[in-house]
Amino acid sequence: MELQQLRYVLAVAETSNFTRAAERCRVVQSALSHQIAALERELGARLFERTSRRVRLTTAGEAFLPAARACLEAAERARTEVAAASGEIRGRLAVGAIPTVTAVDLPVVLKEFRRLHPRVRITLISAGSEDLIERVRRGETDVAFLGLPPRAEPKAVQSRPLARGELVAIVAPDHPLAGRRTDLRGLADEPFIDFRAGHAGRIQSDVAFAAAGVHREVAFEVTSGDFMVDLVRHGLGVGLLPAAYAPRFPNLGLVRLGDAPARVEHLIWGAHPSAAATAFLDLIGPPAGENGVSRAAAAGREA
Repeated sequence: MELQQLRYVLAVAETSNFTRAAERCRVVQSALSHQIAALERELGARLFERTSRRVRLTTAGEAFLPAARACLEAAERARTEVAAASGEIRGRLAVGAIPTVTAVDLPVVLKEFRRLHPRVRITLISAGSEDLIERVRRGETDVAFLGLPPRAEPKAVQSRPLARGELVAIVAPDHPLAGRRTDLRGLADEPFIDFRAGHAGRIQSDVAFAAAGVHREVAFEVTSGDFMVDLVRHGLGVGLLPAAYAPRFPNLGLVRLGDAPARVEHLIWGAHPSAAATAFLDLIGPPAGENGVSRAAAAGREA
């Protein structure tokens, strides 16, 4: 059984097509098909059901796939560890981040990491905190930046807090409260635009309003901060964004809150970080210090 055969099986499983799999692996289709057939003979079982319309895994193929993927990942890790022992870090680094991350200047950090480790392939995905925790837990993402309510902790992953911050209300520029200061009770009669129920960004607000004894109406549920901003800009309701993030939208009114909801940004990673992930964690530096800013965030602001 050869690693190349495992790569071919994985490519066919992910594309459900021998032609596309061959294109991905940069080989002719006949060579790919021959290698998979040879592997099936060695295993004594068919891995794929082939018809004129589609290709799909057999029961044996579904059982084989996780072990094949783990074997390829182990081989890749072995190569990167050997390179790291020689002083060179290579491989891949899959980074995840919530759209409203402010604890670090992520573009600056990624640029610096690429300068230090040019042989590492970097990818970035933007998603919600819950999705990112699951992706890191499954090993699909190496490191991720989250925003969670103050008493919440990422589960089943390793983590460190980076910074704590408060939220600020955002309103249309001509809103009577724009530029003023109030508390959550002062917003009780306003329609709200917020994330869906259960979302980490929603929970931190729900907890704060409940603690203040204030009932609010969430008229619009959104999946992104940008959509929230668009609705707020048109006067459809009040939104809540991190105070360090909201100034990116100068055409909105800001309302400071005396009892503002808070969130903590975390950096998370898997149980066995690769050499590239370890180098990235080292670049980010220790948790927030006395000024509430991580080393990477401070460096980004000085850049």
